[in-house]
Amino acid sequence: MKKVLLLVTFFYTFNFIQAQERPITVAVPFLLVAADARAAGMGDNGVSSAPDNYSQQWNPSKYAFAEDKHGFSVSYTPYLTDLVNDISLAQLTYYNKYDERSAFAASFRYFGLGDIELRQDFDSAAQIVSPNELAFDLSYSMKLSDQFSMAVAGRFINSNLKVATDNNDASSSSSFAVDVAGFYQSEEIAYSDFNGRWRGGFNFQNMGPKMSYDNDDLNANFLPANMRLGGGFDFILDEYNKIAVNLEFTKLMVPTPQVSYNNEAYYGKDMNGDGLVDKADSDLAQAEYSSIGWFSGMFKSFVDAPGGFSEELKEVTYSLGSEYVYQDSFSFRAGYFHENPNKGAREFFSLGAGFKYTTIKVDVSYLFSASKVQNPLENTLRFSLSFNFGDKYENY
Repeated sequence: MKKVLLLVTFFYTFNFIQAQERPITVAVPFLLVAADARAAGMGDNGVSSAPDNYSQQWNPSKYAFAEDKHGFSVSYTPYLTDLVNDISLAQLTYYNKYDERSAFAASFRYFGLGDIELRQDFDSAAQIVSPNELAFDLSYSMKLSDQFSMAVAGRFINSNLKVATDNNDASSSSSFAVDVAGFYQSEEIAYSDFNGRWRGGFNFQNMGPKMSYDNDDLNANFLPANMRLGGGFDFILDEYNKIAVNLEFTKLMVPTPQVSYNNEAYYGKDMNGDGLVDKADSDLAQAEYSSIGWFSGMFKSFVDAPGGFSEELKEVTYSLGSEYVYQDSFSFRAGYFHENPNKGAREFFSLGAGFKYTTIKVDVSYLFSASKVQNPLENTLRFSLSFNFGDKYENY
């Protein structure tokens, strides 16, 4: 059997190719899946939401505003439950706020594609493989003022998807990435009928070298470098009731493919100057695209869409999330996420809830797809369990 990526494109790519113009595909897209139930319940929204144990994936600078000294969490997300029962994403996180202004955190994410049975032919013995991907993060956050903090994070990524055959090995592919994040949280402001608090955040994620299974730069894939920008506001109605509203925009900092393929027709530039736009031009465009470096590619990603500024806007996703909190012990959440139909077609609504008892909190979320393309997380319950302990910190 020739080397393959084990149906990964079918199983969990974010960018559905059919009937789309130049969708952006990346390596290790599991890094973009919401691993915790709180953010998932708000439409995959977390860069500017209130600090929590799960901030490592969304905005680690929020840990500097954490109110508890220690926090630990575990999350579990079943994947493609309509097809299989052994694909899932799990995440562990821990943070330590060791003084009033600084914190460090670590997290581990594991995406398992279950057991896959491979055969050369009907009568041959089965080969069982268990492909998986993982990421290990470390972050440091610090308050630069009473209202603003920043953080840096480092990430080791390993993708073990390659299948061994008679003429090649099954070595995994590895890379590293960094995040740079910031978070703003105002003091509580008194309005006429309620108090309020403004929040804002940004995170430039997964910035690092490409990944390849063959040590071949031309076949290497970009990491899912991602820009998150968001803002939010807390309506503090009284000492028991609070409503938070968050808006978030994201964009992959990955170059746009210059040629698309649909129904055996090629669309793009006349690369070889023969007056035709055909597969030869597609191959040249692909080679040119593959030669782009990961660092320069992040800057090119904002200005390189063949359709101009209008196509660049199509590559921006947005999500709107809200959360009602009663007495810091019960939460109800709702969210909406939208991605352009030509750039991935993800569109869904989500609901979530959280229950806290002393130091233990349980979060759950559920996703309803609103797209014509089925979402791999459709009709899936996600679970998170978190613990907080140690001294309490006051932010102001």
